[in-house]
Amino acid sequence: MLTSRSGRPAKLHYMDNNFRMLSPGDHVLCAVTGQAIPLDDLRYWSVERQEAYATAEISVRAVETAG
Repeated sequence: MLTSRSGRPAKLHYMDNNFRMLSPGDHVLCAVTGQAIPLDDLRYWSVERQEAYATAEISVRAVETAG
């Protein structure tokens, strides 16, 4: 029997050009805004901080504020 992953956040390990799923789910949360990002739409993340971002602009802002 298959279990639904709908509505559950995934836990991912972010790598340079890809990510590995550690716990199944259908989305991750943006580290800055808290917005749910469907895994199919996930394009921006930090390997160093292991966090996801909803947009390129948000990822730049996160780097700028991190100092």
